[in-house]
Amino acid sequence: MSETKKVLFEVTEEHLDTGLRGFPVGTCRTSSVDPIEGVHYVGYPVEDLALLDPEAAVYLLFYKNLPDAEQLTAFKADLARRAAVDLRLTGFLSALPRDGHPMEWLMAGLTFLGMTGKTGDFREDSFNMIARMPELVANVFRLRSGWGPPIPSRPELGMVENFIHMLGMPGGDPAKLTEMIRIFYVLHLDHGGGNLSTFVGKSVASGLADVYASNVAAMAGLYGPRHGRANQDCLDFVRKVGSPDKAKIEAFVRNELASGGLIFGFGHAVLRAEDPRARVQYALGERICGDDPLFQTARNMREVAVKVLQENPKVANPYPNVDAVSGTLLNATGFTDSEYYTVLFGFSRVAGIAAQIVDERLVARGGKGVAIYRCKYVPRDQPRRRLTAS
Repeated sequence: MSETKKVLFEVTEEHLDTGLRGFPVGTCRTSSVDPIEGVHYVGYPVEDLALLDPEAAVYLLFYKNLPDAEQLTAFKADLARRAAVDLRLTGFLSALPRDGHPMEWLMAGLTFLGMTGKTGDFREDSFNMIARMPELVANVFRLRSGWGPPIPSRPELGMVENFIHMLGMPGGDPAKLTEMIRIFYVLHLDHGGGNLSTFVGKSVASGLADVYASNVAAMAGLYGPRHGRANQDCLDFVRKVGSPDKAKIEAFVRNELASGGLIFGFGHAVLRAEDPRARVQYALGERICGDDPLFQTARNMREVAVKVLQENPKVANPYPNVDAVSGTLLNATGFTDSEYYTVLFGFSRVAGIAAQIVDERLVARGGKGVAIYRCKYVPRDQPRRRLTAS
């Protein structure tokens, strides 16, 4: 390799204490993020994949090819075979304090799955974990929300279909819920190698912690309000706007900017165009909840907020991101408690994180795996001292 190719990034003083933003530290085989075209899974634009069976998208991340009909049938059957959870799960979750956040319940549940089911094989544990997530997440909803006892699993229905069946959401429309969550699951599977939750999960796995423990750590990263809770904040913002009237939206946006506020759901650290995942969700909203006032507000924000933000030359990306409308759609289809939105994000994202962990542990460096993460920190404000005897 030439010297030119070896120098990927020159580190200067200004790069320190910036959260590794933009630092190349490895390679990613599952997904990439193009500033204009958005997220791709193994080279496919996510917009092209949004209506796939969720199992087909998971297969793609692990095997790097889309399955044919026979392969997909076999993969679904294999996941269904793995889906049974330890019978003590219900008692374990029931003993958790209800005032714990749903993400804390999810992390506890993942720990339980690891304690009762890990094999020590990264690939096997990944598929087992993915297959058992529908029952874990459904039970987090039911038991913490007090909806009643768990509903028996029917994994032959498919991962999302079984999740909706076990969820048993009071007053929910199963058809709309299924369509919504199938798309939500695929859109949130993966997002390059360096987002916080994925990087944390891979870092923990680099110490040879199992895939369950690694994903518990990853979910702790996702739990933070700057990462996985963004769609919750976006829904709260849409509610705050209060009206789908475009003139009122514009006045609200201008007032928020003038007072130093944020316009939630717009802009992105990498993207410089409208997030394709947002486009998919706006189209979904038109199909399943076009008459919902909050969705109408979010839809009109797509036009009005962009127009106002484009007036500021310092705004690199005035366009909607994946979170701009997702919380509004979840609310419109029956997921009215936004505390659970990050759990639904995690339901999907553990598959992408697991696929990247498998690649780093079993494929990278000719099968030796990525070395344990050990980034360098530069000492600062540490003058040399000696302890002298009094």
